[in-house]
Amino acid sequence: MPYDLGATARLTAECRDPGGTLTTAATAVVTIGLPDGTTATPAVTETGTAGIYQADYPTTVPGRHTVRWVWTDPGAAYTDIFDVREETPPAILPFAEARTQVNASDRDHEDLRFWIGATTRAVEYFVGPVAVRPVTELHSVGTVRALALRKVPVITLTSVTAVLSGGTSYDVADLDLDEATGIVRLLSGGELQGPLRVTYVAGRRIVNESITAAARIILQHLWRTRLAQGRGGLAGGDDLTDPIPGLGYAIPNRAAQLLDPDDIPPGMA
Repeated sequence: MPYDLGATARLTAECRDPGGTLTTAATAVVTIGLPDGTTATPAVTETGTAGIYQADYPTTVPGRHTVRWVWTDPGAAYTDIFDVREETPPAILPFAEARTQVNASDRDHEDLRFWIGATTRAVEYFVGPVAVRPVTELHSVGTVRALALRKVPVITLTSVTAVLSGGTSYDVADLDLDEATGIVRLLSGGELQGPLRVTYVAGRRIVNESITAAARIILQHLWRTRLAQGRGGLAGGDDLTDPIPGLGYAIPNRAAQLLDPDDIPPGMA
């Protein structure tokens, strides 16, 4: 499961000789590849069990990390990955509400957080951003009367700055934002000169009951699929939609019906 940004990832690996026996190596090195292209090599220690090694790495960058263990004498190697969440990952349901909905136990804490994230993506496929998050976009335009932001609805515009040296940047106080459509225009009625880098906050100030109810249903459905493998099929019975591109059979019909077309931002219907 992903680590929270700033948490310490405890990495473990086994060194085995060619015959498969756990063995203490002469040297052990672990190299972590960060999402920003840099690497880290935390200190490695052998645990109380011969051949089992661990390293503690305080996370500093969100995203996917690669892990490469290399031992000598015996020569051995092992590759793995781990993920680090954003500082404020989008979540459509509070943890306590989600836990009550699926009757999760204490040991299900991290698993439930994972499925809340999957539920958030599923709902936002239909209605656009719900969880509030910052967005940065590059708009490679020339001279235009308006910009169309890609993640709608929009809560607030943060900045509109020139990409090229000598280009024109704009004070957000001089711009008009249509929150529902993400259309940005100059209040003066003039033209915008690009290319431009736009930062803004997407999401919803108020989340209505139909979206929250759909999120609960989807979460409960996805949570039940964890039990399907041992029971010979997909949990959830016949309460499924036709396949949805990018989501498959993840959305029960009653959840899709709650996500009324009126809640879908223009251009996404």
